[in-house]
Amino acid sequence: MTSQLIDSFGRVHTNLRISVTDRCNIRCFYCMPETDVQFMDRKDLLSFEEIERFVKVAVGLGIEKIRLTGGEPLVRQQLHELIRKLSHIPGIREIGLTTNGLLLGDQAEDLFQAGLRRINISLDALTAEKFKQITRRDGFDKVLQGIEAAQQAGFDPIKINAVSIKGLTEDEIVPFGQFARKTGIEIRFIEFMPLDADNAWEREKVLFAQEIIDKLTAEIMPLVPIENQDRRAPATEFAFSDGVGRISFIASVSQPFCLSCNRFRITADGKLRNCLFSLEEIDIKSLIRDGADDAAIAESIRRSISEKKEGHEINTARFIQPSRPMYSIGG
Repeated sequence: MTSQLIDSFGRVHTNLRISVTDRCNIRCFYCMPETDVQFMDRKDLLSFEEIERFVKVAVGLGIEKIRLTGGEPLVRQQLHELIRKLSHIPGIREIGLTTNGLLLGDQAEDLFQAGLRRINISLDALTAEKFKQITRRDGFDKVLQGIEAAQQAGFDPIKINAVSIKGLTEDEIVPFGQFARKTGIEIRFIEFMPLDADNAWEREKVLFAQEIIDKLTAEIMPLVPIENQDRRAPATEFAFSDGVGRISFIASVSQPFCLSCNRFRITADGKLRNCLFSLEEIDIKSLIRDGADDAAIAESIRRSISEKKEGHEINTARFIQPSRPMYSIGG
């Protein structure tokens, strides 16, 4: 019988996000510097065997869902082998992956055969020009090829994560709505969050979920909330009123979901974080490499969850941006 990971606010944690690398093959301005990025030494990354062991301990504490992130997780060689290991752990009900899609065309089939079924593809624009402006790299066509490869491999669901930034992505809203209707792929608009490497985030740059809803309603048709949504999920889901096309929103700034959060995360270098915006970490890698037993690892997980704060405080004067940018934490 598993125990439960319950914090001091009664939130039960069943969802673990695992970053497998801080390396990435693009340079989105809201996540990474354009040049001179200092990546972790590969020896400092958790091995697949160390990740597998950590997950087995976490499953004993009630973890049921895993999502692999980066950096760009597909630059980690033989990632499908890790997925195969994790998919064989009793108690894991779901494994997901978040990728920028650039390498997906070559890896989609191996990932699917290894047991991956759910995939989110980060794509903030539907034109090559805007894609390059945001990512500071080429590759738009490769992402589209990756989406097509994921469809052909059988992934379901496939979701596109689109970060929404005022003064930059307004023109992408309606094309994404039309893309959702044409392809059946869910579009998830994500409000711009203060996790950029350059510390240039300002609240005035956030394109709020309600503004996107209003624009889609005016230029396509009204959006209707999906019934029986999982209230612990970060996204609020809608469909167009004729039932064709799904749109969802992660409104971390305008409508924080902290009070229903059921997630925590471990970074590629083995640091446990109970919130994306945590200022404290617990060093799990050192525990593992120093020979700690499973009970000690489990106790560190419990301690991290017990110390979880009520919320991220982005909307208060008390907010302090984490020193780690998004690519180093894990998306």
